[in-house]
Amino acid sequence: MDIQYLLTLQDFRNSIQDAWTPFMEFISMFATTYLILIPVFYYWNVDKRKGLYTLVSYYFCMLLTPLIKLTACIYRPWIRDSRILPAGDSIATATGYSFPSGHTTTAGPLAGGMAVIEWKNKKTRWLSFLFVAFILLTGFSRNYLGVHTPQDVFVAITLSVISLIATAKLFQYLEKHPEKEDWFLLGGFILCWAGILYITVKSYPMDMNAEGKLVVDPQKMMNDGYGDIGKVIGFIIARFVEKRWIKFQPMKRGWKSIIICLLGLIPMVLLKTYLRPVMTAWLGSHWGKLAFSVIHAFYYIALFPLVLKLFGSREQG
Repeated sequence: MDIQYLLTLQDFRNSIQDAWTPFMEFISMFATTYLILIPVFYYWNVDKRKGLYTLVSYYFCMLLTPLIKLTACIYRPWIRDSRILPAGDSIATATGYSFPSGHTTTAGPLAGGMAVIEWKNKKTRWLSFLFVAFILLTGFSRNYLGVHTPQDVFVAITLSVISLIATAKLFQYLEKHPEKEDWFLLGGFILCWAGILYITVKSYPMDMNAEGKLVVDPQKMMNDGYGDIGKVIGFIIARFVEKRWIKFQPMKRGWKSIIICLLGLIPMVLLKTYLRPVMTAWLGSHWGKLAFSVIHAFYYIALFPLVLKLFGSREQG
């Protein structure tokens, strides 16, 4: 049934000569490259706690998704059925195993967190519908492009909802017991390294094709796992540093602060474009991705907030 659904979408793509493919590829790319800039900007310039809520929900998914992917080891649709021909260049960006959809577990908590935040404000409640629509469109784009089954997307959305609820409960608890946060950070840090150990030493399918070559190379499948868990490690380190020593507060100073924070987003994109290839070339695909993810998360959780604090102090002085 799932393969037949993808074949139906594939027939539709062919009937319209891939007219919608560039748009669907853009949606998928935006979800994993630019969507995170919205809650980061919110964290820097609007409301620190609400921005953190969205980002922590995202990190929950970044920890759970690779562990599930690398446990289930479900092959991509085109490997399971040779009739599936992914659209455009989507096969190049569809890294890792298939289940669940990583693009959807990225869009789910990031857009979902913003939807929760905006829903509480009657003036901006309409934005919540746009964020939810983006989540659904991201999931559909993965089916449309032929790189994920409906089950992959459904479970990804479910994980996103669970992460949003769990994060809300965690924040409610920490609001009453702020002294416990360091213990949660320590527990998360240990869990991350346990996860790295698990995905490194566990066994993987070693199916061979007719030519005697691996159908899927487990080493390549592990790359995203190292990168995703690295994001969580980077957040934990950065959150501890920011909470203990930086303690910044959003600027909220009109257009000046908006422009400064927008400029601060540019290095996030540049680091991903230029630093990540350098790190993977230097340290290898596993540890290079992990190291980059730590640096990237540290930049927007702690380093740029330090810049904002110093800038604010100079303005007041």
